[in-house]
Amino acid sequence: MIVIHNERTRYRRRWLPRFKWGALLCAMVLIYGSHAPLIALSKVEGRLPYDPSSCVVMIELAKLLVSLATLVTTEGTWALLALPSPYLVAAYAVPATLYALNNNLVVLMQAYMDPSSFQVLSNLKIATTAMLYSLCLGRKLRWSQVFSLGLLMVAGVCHSYSIFDPADVDSAQREAQLHITAWGLFLMLVYCCVSGLAAVYTEKILKSQKLPLSLQNFYLYVFGVLINGLASFSALTSDKSFLEGYSWSVWAIVAGQAVNGLLMSVVLKHGSGITRLFIISCSMLVNALISWAILGLQLTFFFLIPLCMVALATFLYYT
Repeated sequence: MIVIHNERTRYRRRWLPRFKWGALLCAMVLIYGSHAPLIALSKVEGRLPYDPSSCVVMIELAKLLVSLATLVTTEGTWALLALPSPYLVAAYAVPATLYALNNNLVVLMQAYMDPSSFQVLSNLKIATTAMLYSLCLGRKLRWSQVFSLGLLMVAGVCHSYSIFDPADVDSAQREAQLHITAWGLFLMLVYCCVSGLAAVYTEKILKSQKLPLSLQNFYLYVFGVLINGLASFSALTSDKSFLEGYSWSVWAIVAGQAVNGLLMSVVLKHGSGITRLFIISCSMLVNALISWAILGLQLTFFFLIPLCMVALATFLYYT
C-alpha cells in the first residue's frame, strides 16, 4: 500500500504541473482567438461605437485591481508599504511605455497601409522577438528552433491568405485596394521591434527581480494605467463620454484581455517570450474557427496549410 501511495504521489507531482501549464496555455489561446471576433461583434453599422483608447485604459485598470487584490490576499497589506528602491519600481515604466507605444502604432499604421498588408507584415515581429530574445537575454537558439520560428512566421503569412469572407469582397474592392507606403514600412519595422523589445524587457525584469509576481504586476499596471490614461485623455477629441458605447461584447473584451495580460505575466515569469509567439500563432487558427462558427466566415482548403505549419513548428521547437 505504501508503494502504491508513493507511486501516485510521484505521478501527481510529475503531471499536475504540466496539466496546469497546459490548461493555462489553452486558456490564453482561446482568449486571444476570441479577441477579433468580439471586436467584430461590438461594431455598429461597421464602426466602433466606443473609444478604443478607453478600452485599453479599462483593461489596464482591471489588471491593476486584480493584481492589487491578489497581492493583499497572498502577501498582506505590508507588501504595499515595504517599497523597494525607486530604481526597481521605475523599471516597470519602460515596458508600460513600450506597450502604450505599440497600441498607438497599430492605429497610426492604418493610414499608411491596408489591413491585409498590416496583417501579413506584422508577422515580422516573430523574427524581431526571437532576435532580441537571443541578444538581450543571452539565450542561444538551436538551428531547429530558428527554423521552427521561421516556419511559424510563414504560417502567419499563409493564414492571412487562407481565409475568405465573401461579404467583404465588394466593400474591399470599392474602399480599400492593397497599398503600403515607405512611411508605413518604417512604422511596421518600429512596431515589430517595439513589440519584441517590450516582451523581452518584461521577461527580464520579471525574472531578475526577486519579488512576488503580484507585486510586480501591480507596479507594471500602475504605470500602464497612468501612461494609457494620459494618452487617452490627450487624444480625446470626440463628444463621446469615456464609457459610451460599451456593450456586453466590449466588456467581454476588457475581461478577456485583462485575464490574458495577467496570464502572460505568468508565462514570462516562468516560461519565455518565445512561448508567447506560439500562443499568438495558435490563436490565429482559433480566431478563424470562431469567426467561421459565429460570423459566418468561409474557410478555404488552404486553412489546413498554416494549421500544419504551426503544429510542425511547435513540435520542432520543443523537442
